[in-house]
Amino acid sequence: MADAGFTPIERRMVRLADEGVGDEEIARRFRKTPGFVQRVRALAEVPRRGDTSEDDVLRPVERRVLKWREDGASASEIAPLFRRHPRSIEQIERLARYKQSTQ
Repeated sequence: MADAGFTPIERRMVRLADEGVGDEEIARRFRKTPGFVQRVRALAEVPRRGDTSEDDVLRPVERRVLKWREDGASASEIAPLFRRHPRSIEQIERLARYKQSTQ
C-alpha cells in the first residue's frame, strides 16, 4: 500500500501494523484506544482523491452524461436529472470529450 497522502500518524500506525505489532501495543505507544487504531488503519485503506488511475480522468457526472448521450438521450432529457440547464449538460459533454481526446 502506497503511503502517499497519509498523515504522519497514519503512516506510523500502518507501518507498525505491517511489522506485526498488535493494535493494543500500537494504542499504548500512541496513548490511544485500540478502537482508534483500528479506525485509523481502516480509513488508511480508503482510496484518497488523488489515488485514481490515469484511465479514470472523467468525473462521475461526465461518465453518466456521456453514457446517456451515447444511449440517445438529449441534453434536455438529461438536464432535469442533475437539476441543470441543457446548456450545462452540453458543456459537461464537451469537456468530457476533450478530456478523453487528450489522454
